[in-house]
Order: sequence, then C-alpha cells, then structure tokens
Amino acid sequence: MVCIPLTPHHRAARRRWAAEHRDWEQHDWSQVLFTDESQFSLESDTRRVLVWSDRGTRNNPAFVRERSQYRRAGWMVWGGISIGGRTDLHIIRNGTLTGRRYADEILRPYVIPYAVAIGDSFVFQDDNARPHRTRLVENMLEAETIQRM
Repeated sequence: MVCIPLTPHHRAARRRWAAEHRDWEQHDWSQVLFTDESQFSLESDTRRVLVWSDRGTRNNPAFVRERSQYRRAGWMVWGGISIGGRTDLHIIRNGTLTGRRYADEILRPYVIPYAVAIGDSFVFQDDNARPHRTRLVENMLEAETIQRM
C-alpha cells in the first residue's frame, strides 16, 4: 500500500485556502474552470494490483487480483468544467503530456478562449502535475493574465 500523508505544511495550506474561499458564492465559483486529465483503458490491466475487500478483510490475499503481464494502449483525456459550462474533451495522443504539448494542445485552444469568454474575473484550476508547472506554461498564463487557483 502507498499512502502519502499530509504534512503539517499541507494541512495549514489547505485550511488557509478553505478560509479564503469560505464566503464565495455561486457567482464567484462560476468564474472558475476546473480541469484535469485522466487515463482510460478498455483493458482491465492498469498495471496495478487490484484489491477488493469487505470491511475487516483489508489486505487479505484472497481478495488480490493480479494484473496480466501484457500491456495494452489506453488514452489520456483532458477536460474542464465550471458551473456554467464545460470544455470539449481532448484526447492526448502519441506519447507523454509535456509542458509544450499542454500549452499548444490545451491552453491555447481550450483554456484561453474560455478565459476570454468569462472575462477578467476568470480563475483557472489545474492540479500540480509537472507539465502544468513548466516555465513555458507559467509564462503563457501570466502573459494572458490568467489567475490560477
């Protein structure tokens, strides 16, 4: 099992964020575009060991289902949602999502036009994935005056 516990710094940052946004109303949240990408596969093999258990049977070997040894392709899909709308889904084809690909395939065609439609109060939320934090991406968002949550 892998578990990454929150550090006291993480807990404090989350409490601070919650306190800053506790008085936001629907209008405030409607300015936020929430985005993420996820891997999908038609095969059951996700290169992980799947564990199914009932309460009290944690880590019982009878509930471990081993993965198959062959690899099948899957698709990485990106999308965004907000209270007032959504983006189209974007399939990230042919390899890894890099900062350059994130800028060219996602920010330019999806996020920047969405930001323009919302206006100056637009807020962009993505996770802390490495491609989202490259200097190229940071510079692009700054040049477009896109505020990140």
